Amino acid sequence: MDYAKKLSAEFSIKEEYAQNIINLLDEGNTIPFIARYRKEMHGTLDDQTIRAVSERLEYLRGLDKRRDEVYGLIEAQEKMTDEISAALEKAETLAELEDIYRPFRPKRKTRASVAKEKGLEPLAELIFAQGSEQLEKEAEKYIDPEKGVETVEEAIGGAMDIIAENVSDNAEIRKRVKNIIRLNAFIRTKAADAEKDSVYRNYYDYSEPVSRIAGHRLLAINRGEKEGFLKVGLDIPAEKCTDIIERLLITGKGELSDKVKEAIADAYTRLIFPSVENEIRNEMTEKADEQAIGLFALNLRNLLMQPPVKGHTAIGLDPGYRTGCKLAVVDKTGRVLDTAVIYPTHSKAQIEKSKTTLKNMIHKYHAGIIAIGNGTASKETEMFTAECLGEIDDKVSYMVVSEAGASVYSASKLAAAEMPELDLTLRSAVSIARRLQDPLAELVKIEPKAIGVGQYQHDMPQKRLSEALDGVVEDCVNTVGADLNTASPALLSRVAGISKTVSGNIVAYREENGAFRSRNELKKVSKLGPKAFEQCAGFLRVAESSEPLDNTAVHPESYAAAKKLLELCGFTSDDIREGRLGELEAKVRSMGLADTAEKVGVGVPTLEDMVKELTKPGRDPRDELPPPLLRTDVLDIKDLKEGMEIMGTVRNVIDFGAFVDIGVHQDGLVHISQISEKRIKHPSDVLSVGDVIKVRVLSVDADKGRISLSMKNV
Repeated sequence: MDYAKKLSAEFSIKEEYAQNIINLLDEGNTIPFIARYRKEMHGTLDDQTIRAVSERLEYLRGLDKRRDEVYGLIEAQEKMTDEISAALEKAETLAELEDIYRPFRPKRKTRASVAKEKGLEPLAELIFAQGSEQLEKEAEKYIDPEKGVETVEEAIGGAMDIIAENVSDNAEIRKRVKNIIRLNAFIRTKAADAEKDSVYRNYYDYSEPVSRIAGHRLLAINRGEKEGFLKVGLDIPAEKCTDIIERLLITGKGELSDKVKEAIADAYTRLIFPSVENEIRNEMTEKADEQAIGLFALNLRNLLMQPPVKGHTAIGLDPGYRTGCKLAVVDKTGRVLDTAVIYPTHSKAQIEKSKTTLKNMIHKYHAGIIAIGNGTASKETEMFTAECLGEIDDKVSYMVVSEAGASVYSASKLAAAEMPELDLTLRSAVSIARRLQDPLAELVKIEPKAIGVGQYQHDMPQKRLSEALDGVVEDCVNTVGADLNTASPALLSRVAGISKTVSGNIVAYREENGAFRSRNELKKVSKLGPKAFEQCAGFLRVAESSEPLDNTAVHPESYAAAKKLLELCGFTSDDIREGRLGELEAKVRSMGLADTAEKVGVGVPTLEDMVKELTKPGRDPRDELPPPLLRTDVLDIKDLKEGMEIMGTVRNVIDFGAFVDIGVHQDGLVHISQISEKRIKHPSDVLSVGDVIKVRVLSVDADKGRISLSMKNV
């Protein structure tokens, strides 16, 4: 297969670019490196597209490998024909290949194989030919008690079993039946026990076309079936499929043709439909899984790229009832300054004591922000915090942050290594504080699927989910970059070209030799060879370096070009450090992008990136996004009234809407129908995790904790 040609057509990119991506991947380059530093070779595709190309390339190579295997297996049986060879060559999916191989696959004992052992294959061929022979007279010739054929009926029945299996094994027939079912079948669900109530009651008597069912509904149905509440199947009139098969196979009229029709009906009911039903349901689930994984990945990307709240000492509160609320103070770099346990949900005396502790921490460490975990007792802790802040003059804001995965992280080896002196419950409070200060740096320490910004993530194929989410984390880390002297091992291990072992070696080198003084010093780190240096160097920042380019995303391979550019425009390296390059872009544009790029020896995309980096050294792309919504006061769900307009933060985007934190502990739902005046295909077309939006309260059910919101006419 010409992979470049195929990928070029599928992704609408130049064949040359597709081939370059293949070559770059085969040479061991990472996707972030290719996306950022080889733009001229692929036409400035983003990392997500290159990752999709890489995954598709892997599938196509796997398809070709299986094609060769199937070809060899059929050849070994000496049954290869030009027709089969052509069909194998045309097959575009693994499922098509398996359908072609199906007749040649070694089978367990079947009714057809038993009939063949009894010597009934010639009779099956005679019937299938649909000639003018008298069937019973021909069948008498196959009566052989020694072979287990006692009667004419047994002989004909065995021959029909052979025909039914041959029909079932026909790749073209299976392909057509699948297409008919995909287009015309309904998925039908019934209650396993109608008397038993469950969250799946809506599906106790439900049907929807296979071609139109939404992914989230299918995943809900699958879960209901798995938990034993639902019985699920595909429903289609058999004639829709058997008529097509008959049109392909029936060549005459009469007794033999009628027998072939009987065999077709048996083949469909007993062999084809059960098998194809499983295949199509698996296919539907795979598609729904991919959609859910894509949505999870999109939400995760938006969450990780939330703007950090920089320059503040932060207090993290991990709420709790019986065991109290764990408190941790961290400085603006995330270093732990102090910890405590307070009891804001206990007696009046304990509440007053807790207030005193929190106020003292705020004053002592000049804390500017408070992060409150959204778990058990979060609402009470938020009300306590708001009350406390109302009693002091200090300007302090708070934000409720998701604590998903915090307990997993707190009990991990990584947390123990980072904070060996702290109890694991206090580590959780530290993590919550750091999540507000720098979401990306903290959340990379947690397994992505534990972060909880998806739907049905526990039902997904876990390997595929992990691969997709790991790719998102890698892309985000490399988009932002990492400070070589402060990044944790977890963050470093997500930088392009750096393995977990090498990230540990970087930290060990840092601890033994002090802060890195240049990017070049990375080459002294054990097991970080030339290829790893090439891949990672541009994504690592060294603010303390005497080479100002070390604190930009300009790759060391382009330093000479960057310095030539500065010289052309009348600047020096000192101007980078002093931030005096505000006019650089205007000068380059006045000289002409293409001409300037040629003079400095780089492509136009690389030149544009270089100008951006030199103008804002050490820039964080997240700073260009709207800041998170910080609060100083709290609402109770009972304070909400229909028609009230309020600001909120999008916490999760799902297929049927978005959950929004409006400061009342219980997130409200903006249904997809309430997101926009215009019809939208998916909530993610309009909303992203972390968006700060204005919503109107449609309805409130305080008893059930349900809040319905709208973005229309707000």
